[in-house]
Amino acid sequence: MKNIKLLGLVSVLIFSAQFVNAQCLAGEIEVTLDVTTDTYGYETYWEIVPAGNACGSGTLASGGSNVVGCNGGGAQVQNAGAGYQNNNFTYNEGPWCLTEGACYDLVFVDDWNDGGGDFVVKVNGFTIGSYTGAGANATWTFCASEPLAIDAGLVSVSSPVLYDSEGLKDIKGVISNPGTTTITSLDINYSVDGAATVTMPLTGLSIANAQTVAFTHPTQWNAPLGQHSIMVWSSNVNGSNGDTNGANDTVTLVSNIVPGVPNIIDSYIGVTPTITQIGNSGDQLDKPSDLDFHPDLARKELWVVNKRTRAQGGSVVIYDNAGEAGQTDIQRVDGNAFHFMALPTAIAFSGNTNFGTSQGVFNANGSLGTEPNPFTGPSLWSSDLNIFAQNAGPGTNGSHLDMLHESPQGQGMANESGNAFWIFDGNTSDIVRYDFAEDHGPGNDYHADATVRRYPGVNVTMDPNEKVSSHLVVSNGWVYSVDYGNDRVLRIELGTGVSGGTPAFGQTEPLVEYTNVTGYTMNDVVTTGLVEPSGIDIIEDRMIVSDYNTGDVIIYDISSMPATELGRIATGATGIMGVKIGPNGKIWYVDYDANTVNRIDGATVGIDSEALANELSVYPNPAKDNFAVNLKGVLVGTTTVSVYDATGRLVLNDVMTSNQLLVNTQEWSNGIYQVRIDGADGVTSEKIIIQH
Repeated sequence: MKNIKLLGLVSVLIFSAQFVNAQCLAGEIEVTLDVTTDTYGYETYWEIVPAGNACGSGTLASGGSNVVGCNGGGAQVQNAGAGYQNNNFTYNEGPWCLTEGACYDLVFVDDWNDGGGDFVVKVNGFTIGSYTGAGANATWTFCASEPLAIDAGLVSVSSPVLYDSEGLKDIKGVISNPGTTTITSLDINYSVDGAATVTMPLTGLSIANAQTVAFTHPTQWNAPLGQHSIMVWSSNVNGSNGDTNGANDTVTLVSNIVPGVPNIIDSYIGVTPTITQIGNSGDQLDKPSDLDFHPDLARKELWVVNKRTRAQGGSVVIYDNAGEAGQTDIQRVDGNAFHFMALPTAIAFSGNTNFGTSQGVFNANGSLGTEPNPFTGPSLWSSDLNIFAQNAGPGTNGSHLDMLHESPQGQGMANESGNAFWIFDGNTSDIVRYDFAEDHGPGNDYHADATVRRYPGVNVTMDPNEKVSSHLVVSNGWVYSVDYGNDRVLRIELGTGVSGGTPAFGQTEPLVEYTNVTGYTMNDVVTTGLVEPSGIDIIEDRMIVSDYNTGDVIIYDISSMPATELGRIATGATGIMGVKIGPNGKIWYVDYDANTVNRIDGATVGIDSEALANELSVYPNPAKDNFAVNLKGVLVGTTTVSVYDATGRLVLNDVMTSNQLLVNTQEWSNGIYQVRIDGADGVTSEKIIIQH
């Protein structure tokens, strides 16, 4: 997939190969089929039959393994000597002369019942349909006609996501060309909740048949709280209204903008913490390595991932209404956890409600101590409990949505956006970015739409005992990584560097892209004061890092580099690993050795920052020339208001003498500012956007 970043458009011309026309009779048209096998090509069988016919009835063309045939779906005959012998290979089948305008069924059968096989149907060399096999059987209908001359299709919109916080959001998506004419220009439009249309012209394009481009609309959406309907559509294709297929022009999605996490980290500095145990082995916690909250923060749904044993595979314990009086818990174990969640070291949620896990094994197909060549990497899962760990039966690949295999001994994992995640690769000492793109559905095995980019030269080092995980977090345009073996924290700036060149670690599956990134921006964040660092999280300009050796959670100011240590929280934990700043702003962590998950509640007396956060309002937001800071209730003692710009520079420091303070912003630059309230009841903060 080509990627277009605006402004400064760069486009690449891609020519689609046109097939030599078969000598078809009048009323007939040439049809061909590209079949791309998966890692087990011999499991695939397919047929083309008249539309509505069963497999084997009126067969016009067929391919793959006759041993599988029409009735072999899920039979697991596994005759490796039959059918397609090349794995991850594209076979060009045909051409055939079919009746022009007539419709046909393409029937797919898979021996193992895990999908596998990518099919592209072409008419006169133009792609008219692309299909991916799933499960044991599938049937797709196509009609033998050339595509429309001009047709722009909006394939997907990846941003904003289902759950996100307030502020400016990119509108991102992918445009395809199902037509025969190369697309040279079009408009991308969006409207939120039926409001005014925002239009972006795209010019200088060259999108050939079956090719795609990714776009980012240059005008961001300023997202307020609440549920919103975002409609995105294409128009004005090639400078006209020649696009006669309106059915694929529009995508509508829902985005829930939820309150952000309050920043109360400074309230932990210099006070005696109270440690509240949220869960233990009685909830089936078993070597918990990491934790994360479901992105719908109002649910207070905490997910804890357990390593357990190599033979068992990992598990997840889910706490609903975590830390509240009505807390409940449930353990979920995928049927194929021994492979897809093997000794998991990390868990990371995306705003689209999918989550990823990083596997700590060398080869997910082997057993501990007898693992052959390296073969494993991160897995993608659905958090929908009607899907996750609900297995379709024998012969499936459990409930996982996707898995890639280029990072053995993965240590930490962080979500960037959508299905894109960053991994600490313990095997190669690289940091690696994985974009799963579209998932293949529960239990299937199609990976070829993914992009993997390695960042060599970072030289991180995992725990040689393969116990203490090194975690990651993405924040403010950087990915931050704990580096256990070098007692440090480092960061890489997103979007920097040049992609190209073949990685030293061999590619294990077909991918859209598998490259190294060089020339990226990286710097150290912390280089002293850490013994066995493990967990990490960030909110605004505050970073917390857990130290397995000391049991401390260290608080840092990261408004400038290197970070400045502000204080330490002595948890007394014997095996602290993953840490997370929860929906209420408080710090949560897992204790691997004690089999517990815990919350740090700050001082024993005198501070109720969560209550203060509930009493604070800052409006209007966005603001133009001024905004008001309001506090409900009675002012006690001195309440100070401080405002910082995006660089961390203090732009206002004032004392509230009443329940409202009016702030003049006429001389401030546009951007995002942080409003911090220091009062007798604690510390809290809110973001404010200034737009003149």
